[in-house]
Amino acid sequence: MTVDTPAALNDADFHGWAEDLRGPVALVLRQKLLPVEGDGGVIFPATFAGIGYNIDKLSDGTRVAQVDSVGSQANRMEPLFRASPPGRPVNPLADLVPQIEIRLGNERSVSILEAGHRLGDAVVRASELSTTAQVAFNTYDLGDAGPIAKLAPTSLVFGAWDSRDTQVKLPRVVSAVIRAWDVDVLTRSAQYTPAANYSDLQVFSAEEGAKATNDAKSPLAQRGFVHVPAVGSHGGVVARGGIWREVTVNLVALRQLGGENGEALRAYILGLALVAAAEPQDGFLRQGCLLTLDPDAPSQWNEVARTGKRRAIELTGDVALAFARAAAERFGVGPSMSVAFDPAKAKKDVAKKDK
Repeated sequence: MTVDTPAALNDADFHGWAEDLRGPVALVLRQKLLPVEGDGGVIFPATFAGIGYNIDKLSDGTRVAQVDSVGSQANRMEPLFRASPPGRPVNPLADLVPQIEIRLGNERSVSILEAGHRLGDAVVRASELSTTAQVAFNTYDLGDAGPIAKLAPTSLVFGAWDSRDTQVKLPRVVSAVIRAWDVDVLTRSAQYTPAANYSDLQVFSAEEGAKATNDAKSPLAQRGFVHVPAVGSHGGVVARGGIWREVTVNLVALRQLGGENGEALRAYILGLALVAAAEPQDGFLRQGCLLTLDPDAPSQWNEVARTGKRRAIELTGDVALAFARAAAERFGVGPSMSVAFDPAKAKKDVAKKDK
């Protein structure tokens, strides 16, 4: 298999991605991942209510497991821009976006970068930002993405839907997913043994203990006082066809962003998108699923034209960050702020939903 030599990037490439209506439609990154245990190691995909692992069976019998969904990947990438908590190393990406904190009382706060629905989240609607966010969504609907870019630019990068208020939808510029191919599904069993014989200690009678033993639904079992087996539970998967992460930067969606300072805005959002896509990932997805890049299968970026033709490009995290910094300085990062959560607004919002 012949691998094309990646093309070095220049200013014309970045400008074309954001401004050329006849230019490429997407940038695509494909990465092969490995469990830290090595090729063939067991990994634990995400589980979902009612189905367990999300595994699809193709027409040829191949089974494909969703290891991390588009939504989960977005929620992992977005906090890359959050300022570091006190006492930790400084995050070099934090100054690219405004740091918006919503105070939940006197001791806790939540960053908008960690709110599940971003600018459309309930925590925003029930805060001092509610009116500002509503105006920003409505302004976007009129063709100006500027207010959102100043307030919550990652909502433009990863998408948002203000489904409980204005109904405005922001399409994703960056999307990513991790799948394991040609998987074999494993199960596992375990036995819980209590630290003491609690019936001997007169916590309950021997008859009550005997009845509850091996019954996972009994109150004594649920509180850890009797023996309980766990048989045939999820034991992970082995990926015979490899584990692949695929990232797409949607240049068509990017070029649809408008506003008074549209060219600078699009460059700014492009810079954030490239940083999010190119920044090395923390591969600890969940217990039993710690992944790294496969050193024998280099990651590959491709620029995809409207014709489908692909051009290998050299897009590193350092190149993306340098462009993002210049674009952010030109556009002007919105102000950081700390605002209060308002329980009265939350109650009003709930009443509106009930009605």
